[in-house]
Amino acid sequence: MSENRENSKTITATELKKNLGKYIDYVNENNEVVITKNGEKAIRMTPYLSDYDRYYLMQVKEKALDYQYGGKKVSYEEFMEISEKSELRMEFIDGEIILLGSPSMEHQAISGNLYLAFSHFLKGKKCKVFYAPFDVHFFKPEIKDPDVCQPDLFIACNIEETLNEKGRYMGTPSLVVEILSPSTRSIDMVKKLNTYMLSGVAEFWVVDPKQKTIMVYAFKDLQIVDFHTYRNDEVALSQAFDGLAAPLAEVYNLI
Repeated sequence: MSENRENSKTITATELKKNLGKYIDYVNENNEVVITKNGEKAIRMTPYLSDYDRYYLMQVKEKALDYQYGGKKVSYEEFMEISEKSELRMEFIDGEIILLGSPSMEHQAISGNLYLAFSHFLKGKKCKVFYAPFDVHFFKPEIKDPDVCQPDLFIACNIEETLNEKGRYMGTPSLVVEILSPSTRSIDMVKKLNTYMLSGVAEFWVVDPKQKTIMVYAFKDLQIVDFHTYRNDEVALSQAFDGLAAPLAEVYNLI
């Protein structure tokens, strides 16, 4: 019998058969037993956890992941491996992992109102509107690894031709929307604006619930060519999609 770590024992299947009661008592004292068969680890015995205990431990684990990954510099390959194994929502910008919090009720209401306006405009058209959480890979010139973001909304016109073998969208959206929150304001206004502009996005809408405004950036040749702020009872207009409009009174109607 050997010990791999504190509160954990590794035993053979034969030992377990001979001393089952002993090892059940050991596990019930909040310990762990690993059973081997033919020299390979086969089974792990751990204390029974109620549904509440499992939920609690899951929350603790997610908090630990939050602490571990927030702001961490990793490679693109490492980010993809981490994000696929974690339940956390995260983005990857300039080599840094950015964790996303849960959206507020106001945020969700605004997103829903914009989605309805966009989907109504796009009905019967090739382009489609999508909403978060949805990973989008943004490739900037002369940079090998893409940024990976989850825009609140985006319109894509190249879905069919840009899906990879895993069914992931690998194209560049025509229009991207971010709804600001206190925790994401600086990232959305600086880092993401730069990412979207340099990756070939045609238009970027920044929705500011605090100011009740919509800022529309038009990009061309990887530069800002036009910018307009809509407020009060004005109607936000798209330059990338002729006829696409969003009255602010309807966008900010939260009832």
